[in-house]
Amino acid sequence: MTWSDLTVIAPFAAAVVVAALVILADIARPGNRHLALGVALAGLVAVGGLTLWAGQAPGTAFGGMYKVDNLTTFLDMVFVAIVAISCLFAPDYLEPRGLPIAEFAAIIVFALAGAMLVAASADLLVLFLGLELMVIPGYLLAGYHKRDALSTEGAVKYFLLGSFSSAIFLFGLAYVWGLTGSTRIADVAARVGEVVAGHATLSPGLAMGLAFLTTGVAFKMAAVPFHYWTPDAYQGSPTPVTGYLSVGPKVGAFAVVLRVFAEALLPLRQEWLIVIFVLAALTMTLGNLVALTQDNVKRMLAYSSIAHTGYMLVGLAAYAAGVIQGLEGLLFYGAAYAFMNLGAFAVIAALQKRPGVSSRLETFAGLGRREPALGILMVLFLLSLTGIPPTAGFFAKAYVILAAVQAGGWLTVLAVIAVLNAAAAAFYYLRVIVYMYMRDPTGEPTPVGHGALLRLGLAITAVMTVILGLFPGLLLASVSSAAQAIGVAIR
Repeated sequence: MTWSDLTVIAPFAAAVVVAALVILADIARPGNRHLALGVALAGLVAVGGLTLWAGQAPGTAFGGMYKVDNLTTFLDMVFVAIVAISCLFAPDYLEPRGLPIAEFAAIIVFALAGAMLVAASADLLVLFLGLELMVIPGYLLAGYHKRDALSTEGAVKYFLLGSFSSAIFLFGLAYVWGLTGSTRIADVAARVGEVVAGHATLSPGLAMGLAFLTTGVAFKMAAVPFHYWTPDAYQGSPTPVTGYLSVGPKVGAFAVVLRVFAEALLPLRQEWLIVIFVLAALTMTLGNLVALTQDNVKRMLAYSSIAHTGYMLVGLAAYAAGVIQGLEGLLFYGAAYAFMNLGAFAVIAALQKRPGVSSRLETFAGLGRREPALGILMVLFLLSLTGIPPTAGFFAKAYVILAAVQAGGWLTVLAVIAVLNAAAAAFYYLRVIVYMYMRDPTGEPTPVGHGALLRLGLAITAVMTVILGLFPGLLLASVSSAAQAIGVAIR
């Protein structure tokens, strides 16, 4: 290992060190949540700084298996923000239930390290290692509330189906490795390019390998019909964990998609475009239709999360059709969705500070009158998830839909499907607002105080949701440079 390698991997190494320091802090001062959280948050700030520093001089490490480019830097900063916000609003929920906070922080920072490894992967084996390092902590977090039967059930389903999908992805990786002779993403792209150019044939084994890779990735992003784990895992998990699971692994899965599809399999984009088209249409339609029937807000947001996967796939489909703005829209959507969805779950966590409080719609009755600040924030996040201007969610949907329209052909139909789904989604989002302002609460809910960290997390998510809606150009420059890092070949 050279000094150049160390500077390139510094952000990833720092994330691993931060997770270890959180554990050591808890060993030194058991039960001191302030110390553990302080180490985690300070460490995340340091990781973010190192990420920006490393991004100033893109390079590779370990013989080209690990690379830092503008896409890596953008995704890493999104991951750091997701984990930091999750740590901010977790204590108000975990502490009253006697759930250890230091372990939560350490596990979620280890997941961050896995996501960063995925984003920087230039080799399929490294990609798989990063993917597993990202999702295995998710299994632990889903079952974090061990005394809760729903949490245990969701964790078991998540673990079993996640293990199967990882095995399927690994089978696909093995096929691609054996039939292309390399696991390097650039080499796989070159071999596939030869197939497309007619210099070689697309063997049944290679086609099967690509199918396995597609199936494994579709599970990780909760695309239909590989979404079955999502509702139970989300509903049963502690609310801060649900917030993280709804955005962290999803953005990480799309990082896998970008490295595998937008780079390694780019020459075959006309073939996988059809698969992405079908996945996008089914995912957003089924997600929204089932969300319409839910009376539990966490479960509703789980199906909503599935629908948002479909919207993001619209951007990927537009990119496959030759429109780089589709890739830009996907990246903008991932960042915007992270803030608005984490904000919505932070409000739910605030309401559930008292143990025994459910996330059913009745819990939100009268919220706008008894806690006006929480009510206003929840309205903001729900309107953004709906896609109402001027919020981040509006521009996120607009960019992917306009990219599909620009691509033309059948993708225009996909754009129409996305618009219809966004209109349908307004019903179940606005229903929560109706309960907050037009329904009376049952009994007299006891007001609870909210911690400073929770308020800080809500402030950050609210400000980013508004800023990205009013001034989307602030993020578009970073999004454009990130897209160019892998999109040059398609133009």
